[in-house]
Amino acid sequence: MPSLTDSLGTPPKLSSPTEQSDPPLSARAGLPSADEAVAHTLLNCLLREVSGPEHQSVVTDGRLLLRLPRRGVLLRVALRRTSLLGAHRFTGPVSEQRGGVWAEVDWRRLAQYSHDELSLRTGVRNEEFLEQIASSHDAVETALGALGTARPTDDRLSAYLASEQSLFFGHRFHPTPKARTGDPRAWAAYAPEGGASFPLRHLAVRAELMAEEYTDPAALAPLDRQRPDVPDGYRLLPAHPWQYETLREHPLLRAALERGDVLDLGRGGKPFAATASVRTLYDGESFLKFSLNVRITNCLRKNSSYELSGAVALTRALAPAFTDLAERFPGSDMLREPAYRTLALPGPDGTPDRALLEGFGVIVREGLPSRLAPGATALLAAAVADEYPTGAAHISRLLAGADERTALDWWSAYLGLLVPPVLSAYFDHGLVLEPHLQNVLICVDGAGRPAQVLFRDLEGTKLVPDHHEDTLGALPPEVAGPMTYDAQRGWDRVVYCLLVNHVAELLAALADLHPRAEAALWARVRDTVRAYAGDHGCPPRLAALLAGVPLPAKANLLTRWERKADREAGYIRLPSPLAEDILRDTTTGSTAR
Repeated sequence: MPSLTDSLGTPPKLSSPTEQSDPPLSARAGLPSADEAVAHTLLNCLLREVSGPEHQSVVTDGRLLLRLPRRGVLLRVALRRTSLLGAHRFTGPVSEQRGGVWAEVDWRRLAQYSHDELSLRTGVRNEEFLEQIASSHDAVETALGALGTARPTDDRLSAYLASEQSLFFGHRFHPTPKARTGDPRAWAAYAPEGGASFPLRHLAVRAELMAEEYTDPAALAPLDRQRPDVPDGYRLLPAHPWQYETLREHPLLRAALERGDVLDLGRGGKPFAATASVRTLYDGESFLKFSLNVRITNCLRKNSSYELSGAVALTRALAPAFTDLAERFPGSDMLREPAYRTLALPGPDGTPDRALLEGFGVIVREGLPSRLAPGATALLAAAVADEYPTGAAHISRLLAGADERTALDWWSAYLGLLVPPVLSAYFDHGLVLEPHLQNVLICVDGAGRPAQVLFRDLEGTKLVPDHHEDTLGALPPEVAGPMTYDAQRGWDRVVYCLLVNHVAELLAALADLHPRAEAALWARVRDTVRAYAGDHGCPPRLAALLAGVPLPAKANLLTRWERKADREAGYIRLPSPLAEDILRDTTTGSTAR
């Protein structure tokens, strides 16, 4: 089979960091220290979810002043750039006012202040919070410490993988974006930031002890092709090596190994690279999404039984919708998840043991060769939009030397690929896509211009029940229930993921390159939404969006503090930059373009 590189030809000209050991590459690249990054991230969260909504913040003299009223602390930080959405760029240390004098406050003290303010505000205690912030700090520090070796991007596959593995800081509006449970020494072998790539653990399982579903038997090929020498009567079950070490002492698994119902074939086959989600791995042909019994940011990252069945059910049920969207918007497509396989060893009650069923569940996701446009290179949107240029996929590298007009043209081309299919999925198909930065691949041509958008991860894709009564009614309630959002919650999710998490963050990275263009960049967003609305009858929700109703931003800080499930997250309402009067140039009185 030809390699991804062979089939796609010459990659775009993406510059790579050069190797340098002294001074550290992170300092040479102008990246913040782990201390500064964690402090700025906490400040982002406090501004968005606590002090901002309570009118306890102000921008003055090039600084943000932010008050934690219940804790009685006044903080300030210098600004690199202000933002129409309030998502300002910070620089340098955070300071607090003590007796009329400003003194620097480190990330640990700021974390403690955040802990105290949230305790007083909510009446809820969270004993894990400070430990999780420390874990996130350690992960950022480790990633920055490993930045000294450049990763080659001389072909399309390595350029793509480098983008997946370049997220050193994580979500800048999440209080613990890099928090991870588990042995830190184990993380070194499997963390994407370290460029992890490794062979899988292979188990041979008696066919009658395997559970699997698929849209077509051929969808199981990415699992079966990895090891052709499986004994008769057995099926191959690939496992993430770390997960296998976590579960290998499970009594039912040990007994099955001793009986020969499960054979441990050891590690082998083609190496798989860790992508940004950590547990989803890629070998250049197919993605495999494994369970990991570790918590990353908010959640224990395992494939629940309803998620295993749900992935295949959605792939099957939504095939007509995905086909329609791909035909109407030829620059977009969805990576389907057509199969799963797992271990179904019966427990004492005769039903499959849930810990093993979910712990060894692996979902097959289509690889790039099945959907990627010819001649395009896929790049993780989060890497393109990162606040700091941590990899060759960053927008500052794609648009190196480009003037403002070229940047605006690039932006319009990208918005035209991204926005219409997401809106059409909701309005025409009752389908809630989750196009946040980690769920979208920006596919660029040889000149670095947007050529295609690929969406991924059906776990976050939900159905509006009124549009899908037959589909949902045919599924077991435990599968159908987590697959739905009501119309309003679904719309909030769409607007948050599309405009606040994705568009606003990539826009911010472009505005860092051309600070005077921020209003013009938002005007292009408005133009794209307005053009779609004009062609589709301008439904009320879009009319409200264009009128400047506040935008929903997921309350990551409060959700993490109260230890809620992600689907139960609340939303903070942000002043919208989309209203036409906000986008008027105050010096000329004309709408910025």
